[in-house]
Amino acid sequence: MRHNSPAGSECGQGPLYSVFPTKPAQVSSVQDLFTFICSGPLINKLGLTPEAVAESIDKWLAYGLYLCRLFQLNELYLTEPQKVRLYHYYIPIFFWCDDQISQHRSLYKDGENIPPLVIGFSAPQGCGKTTLVKSATISIDDFYLTAEGQAKLREANPGNALLELRGNAGSHDLPFSVETLSDLSKLSKEGMKMKLPRYDKSAYNGKGDRADLSTWPEVEGPLTVVLFEGWMLGFKPLPVEVVKAVDPQLETVNKNLEAYYDAWYKFIKAWIIIKIKDPSCVYQWRLQAEIAMREAGKPGMSDNEVKDFVSRYLPAYNAYLPTLYSEGPEGSDPKSLILVEIDEGRNPILGN
Repeated sequence: MRHNSPAGSECGQGPLYSVFPTKPAQVSSVQDLFTFICSGPLINKLGLTPEAVAESIDKWLAYGLYLCRLFQLNELYLTEPQKVRLYHYYIPIFFWCDDQISQHRSLYKDGENIPPLVIGFSAPQGCGKTTLVKSATISIDDFYLTAEGQAKLREANPGNALLELRGNAGSHDLPFSVETLSDLSKLSKEGMKMKLPRYDKSAYNGKGDRADLSTWPEVEGPLTVVLFEGWMLGFKPLPVEVVKAVDPQLETVNKNLEAYYDAWYKFIKAWIIIKIKDPSCVYQWRLQAEIAMREAGKPGMSDNEVKDFVSRYLPAYNAYLPTLYSEGPEGSDPKSLILVEIDEGRNPILGN
């Protein structure tokens, strides 16, 4: 289909035409979708004008259809929340990533090996980031210490609940992560392959361990983009008195954070930061996930176990999120950073 929008038109104004025979209702539905897309809270933030949306409406339709098939939704009968999730959140962010990739590739000459762009995706647990990056991706979870390493960390920090289990700064194998991210950045030629590490959270009765090498997925070059996601990506050390005021146990975690820039952030050239108003949302989201698992007949944490689990992350959220939201990650370029505020339903809203 070809769709036109007069120059200077506002959202919802100007006809949309199709070169194929269609019923009026079908043309109208495209017009309605165009209006809906333009009403999204990210459109202005991402610099998408109504004209740009109209010119690329075919892509919006194609991406929407792809996501509907991926999530097993009927594209003709989407609910309002489903439309919001797809057309106000996932697809706009995809367009932003696509633009960042184009800018990255433009820095290289024809014939040069172009390293993949590493996009950091920082968002609290349960807010939908893993769904959003439904392509080849690496997570900070994949760099957790082995079960043996975790036991040593626990023994070295007796009485510190924040380092008793995996999660906070200090519980990751940083040399291993540097090796992995370095190898990924070199995957720029045809025929180059490597395996991506994975972590098994169910091992050792839920305490977790690095998954067996035989289960690691393989990726092949040339890679265009590496999506690196995690709940604490972008957190940076704060003055000791600040973190101790939140929770004295954070002092060691804060010290551990000093090594994370060289291990992770220096590889990341573009950032997506998902902002929440209240970290307590994480508890509700995790609870929803565990209830769904239990109802599906799978082992899931009890309500009290969920509360205990999330409580080990909340001090870090409370300490580091305000700075992340106000300053961005260390070394980040404001032109290559997008801050998306979401509500309790995990949908984007108009933020400050």
